[in-house]
Formats: sequence, C-alpha cells, structure tokens
Amino acid sequence: IGTCTASESVQVQAQVSGQITARHFEDGADVKKGDLLFTIDPRPYQAALDAAKADAILAQANLKRQEELKTQGVTATQDLDTARANAMRTEAAVAAAQTNFDYSSIRSPINGRIGLRQVDVGNTVSAGSTSAVLVSIDNLDPIYTDFTIAEPDLPLVRRYLGGGNLKVLTDAEGDNFPPRKGKLYFLANTLQPGTGTVQARAETPNSDHALWPSQFVHVRLILDTLKDARLVPNGAVQTGQKGPYVFVVKSDSTLDLRPVKPGQTQGDMRVITEGVKPGETVVVTGQLQLAPGAKVVVKSVEQSSPAGGGGSASAAP
Repeated sequence: IGTCTASESVQVQAQVSGQITARHFEDGADVKKGDLLFTIDPRPYQAALDAAKADAILAQANLKRQEELKTQGVTATQDLDTARANAMRTEAAVAAAQTNFDYSSIRSPINGRIGLRQVDVGNTVSAGSTSAVLVSIDNLDPIYTDFTIAEPDLPLVRRYLGGGNLKVLTDAEGDNFPPRKGKLYFLANTLQPGTGTVQARAETPNSDHALWPSQFVHVRLILDTLKDARLVPNGAVQTGQKGPYVFVVKSDSTLDLRPVKPGQTQGDMRVITEGVKPGETVVVTGQLQLAPGAKVVVKSVEQSSPAGGGGSASAAP
C-alpha cells in the first residue's frame, strides 16, 4: 500500500503589498507556469518605476557632462566618480522598481492544478506575511507514490537498481484502468526505526489526473522482466528429499517426476527456470496419491497463465 503525493506543491504568496484588483483563474482549474493568477493594484509601483527612470535619465545626463568636462580638464576626478556612482545607483533603483512592478502581477510558478482561493478581490495583502497564502498549486503529472520496502527484500531491490527493467506499478482501488507504470525515484539510505522498512518513492505518469495527492494506492515493484518465462501454478511445485519437483503428464497419460528449479512468483504462479518445457502439462492437485509412471486421468484446471502456453491439470490415478 502506498500514498500519492504531488510532485510539486506551491503556496502562492504576495511579494509586494497592496489591494488585489483582479483574479484570473477559477478554483480547481489547471494552470501553466507563468499564467496570471492575481493582480495587485499596480499604480503605486508604476509611479515608483517612472520616478526611478526619471532619476536615471538625470543621472546619465550629469555623468555625460562630467565626462565632457573631464576631457577639457575643468572637473575634478572625484566629481566624475560621484556622477558615475550616482548613475549606477539610479540604474539599480530602476531595476528594483521594475521588479516590484512585475510582482504586482502574481503568476503561477509551476504547471499544476490550482486549489481553493484563500483571498478575494478587494482584500489587501502584505508582502512577507507567513499567513498570506493566496492559493495553493499541486503538480499532478507526474505524481509521486510513497511506499515502504521490507528489510528482507532490500538486497534484491538494490541488486536491480540502475538496471533498465526495474518498474513500479501503481493502481487505485476501483480503478478500471490498467496499472500505471512508473520508475523508482527515491530510496532512503536508512531503515525506519521500529518498522524494519525503507522509505521509497515512485514517479508515475498521471496525465489524466486520475491519481490524487493523499490517495491510497496498491504498489508493486517489478524488478525484472523475464521473456518467454515458463509459469506453473504454485500448487504444481512440490518438495521432496531431492528438492523441488513437478509431475509432468506425458502423451500416454503416464507421469514423469521432473526435478525443477523454481524462480520468482507472480501472483499464484511460479516461474520455472529449469525442468519443464513450453507446452507440457503439469499436475496441480492430488500429487500425494501419485507416483512416477502411474497412469492418470487428466481433468483440466483453468489458470490465468498456464506453463509456457501448455496446461495444468488435476490428476487422479
């Protein structure tokens, strides 16, 4: 079980003070980075910008005069330095005033889905106030899924880290869509005290926004993909004195006790890496009554994934 988390979450706040004069979005809408959200009354900031530009023009004119006088040798070096510093100071003031004017247009810093607005047109907001959150935005595509990995499984996961086949499948309860395939984004470097688990995070595509922050989901970690794997039902694999084995039904309906090398499990199926061939039929029930060479009556058993395109059977002597 895992929990979904927005890949980015921003609380939008005012960076200049003033009265909100316009709102440019609907609650719950999708927004793009740079979209205009609110307008703070720009008039005082426009006036400050105009004044700063006027001061800069005057300072540049004075600097030009001082440079001309310097070439004529009729002005002191200190006066020229002062004029040059004043010109630089007024240019910086123009840049600061321009920044404040730009801040009067509050724009979305990320792509995402906007939440419920916390302030309406006509209210006055203050810059730097920790309580002055105007609205929140969550990026839902991609979305993160937080889950844990048990300590005994950690060595196996670490073995496949960095490979191209490790995938994370995420699906929600009651979701009619196939599981979403993502990638392992983060694996913590310490065990969580008292639980014996490691925190992990997957990054999952979510373009249709079907997964939501704080939603509980089912998570499966796919370490590798085995091509042309031979699968048999778990019940077909028995353990004897010489190790794991299965009963294979031969073409004459007699049994062959076949030592096998089991691999990983997939649901109620088991991978067999050695011992059976694609298309062979294995016995899944009644093995305690059977012996090698015995003739059996085969009753087919429906399985979601029969062995390598072959079959499974319940056998009776």
